[in-house]
Amino acid sequence: MDPIFLTIAGGLALALLGGLGLWLLRAGRGDRQRLTAHLDEQRRHSLELAGRLAQMAENTSAQQGQLAEALQRQERELAKRLEDRLADLNRRIGDTLTRNQESTQTTMTDLKERLAVIDAAQKNITDLSSQVVGLQDILSNKQARGAFGEIQLNDLVSGVLPPNAYALQASLSNGRRADCLLLLPNPPGAIVIDSKFPLESYRALTEARDDETRAAARKQLGADIQTHVKAIAERYILPGETAESALMFLPSEAIYAELHASLPQVVDESFRRRVWIVSPTTMMATLNTVRAVLKDVRMREQAHIIQREMYALLEDISRLDQRVDKLQSHFGQAEKDLREIRISTDKVAKRGGRIQELDIGDEIGAGALEDGKVMRLADRGGA
Repeated sequence: MDPIFLTIAGGLALALLGGLGLWLLRAGRGDRQRLTAHLDEQRRHSLELAGRLAQMAENTSAQQGQLAEALQRQERELAKRLEDRLADLNRRIGDTLTRNQESTQTTMTDLKERLAVIDAAQKNITDLSSQVVGLQDILSNKQARGAFGEIQLNDLVSGVLPPNAYALQASLSNGRRADCLLLLPNPPGAIVIDSKFPLESYRALTEARDDETRAAARKQLGADIQTHVKAIAERYILPGETAESALMFLPSEAIYAELHASLPQVVDESFRRRVWIVSPTTMMATLNTVRAVLKDVRMREQAHIIQREMYALLEDISRLDQRVDKLQSHFGQAEKDLREIRISTDKVAKRGGRIQELDIGDEIGAGALEDGKVMRLADRGGA
């Protein structure tokens, strides 16, 4: 029981009793009896109240103990839950940090690789820029530009045809030198390929800013190509020495496309003069056709050799057939001899069996042997 609670209850009872005693001293006799009875009643109620208060104090103390135990238990459970949640949270945070670290490392690795690719691309761009500048310097010079076209032509021809199928910088009977001479048999004969690169007029066409300038530049491009076509027809189409046509090689697909798209009259003029204008792409197709023609020619040149070898092969087959027939006849004779040998061995075996059938006993005398057995042997021998 709580001591503070008992002290408070006792104080209240004493104050009540003191007040009642003081009132009894002042009251009359009759009233004093009633008051005494009332006081006794009040004392009894006070004792009951004190008992109840004591019981309530005990109950309160027990409840406080239960509450304290429950609070401790809840505190322990809450602490365990907090520990579990903190452990789970730490684990999740650790996993998240690990994944983030791995993702960061992967991202950094990819970033390094991409930066390396970008650096390599930047280096290639720098090298390409320097090469473009060098190419512009080359193309700005007419002789260097001609050498560029010849080198490209040389690479195409050497990559498709065998070395004995063409000649570079070949001299002709008129003193001219061809960039490339395709050594084809008659017909059609050797075909000259001349490389031309009309860059100035084409550059003027691409750099034109208005229709009038563009039309003038296109006209100049057509005039330059017609001049080259005429020169090739006069210099490199030689009756009896070269074929009846020649090839003009343009080392630029762009110029070739512009020519066929905007200058069809120039293309018609080249057809009339039997000068075929080709680009790197069409040149490759032409060279593949030439290679097929050369292969067909070689096959025809070797046809008589193949025919002679076929005749010799047929003769060998005929002799082989005769020898097989002879071998077959030998096998037949050997088979016949084997059959006759088999017959002879069978006769020998039969005669040996007959000899074994002879029953020569001790009780038979010499006369009986001569009269009986010898006679049977004689008969069987005759058989």
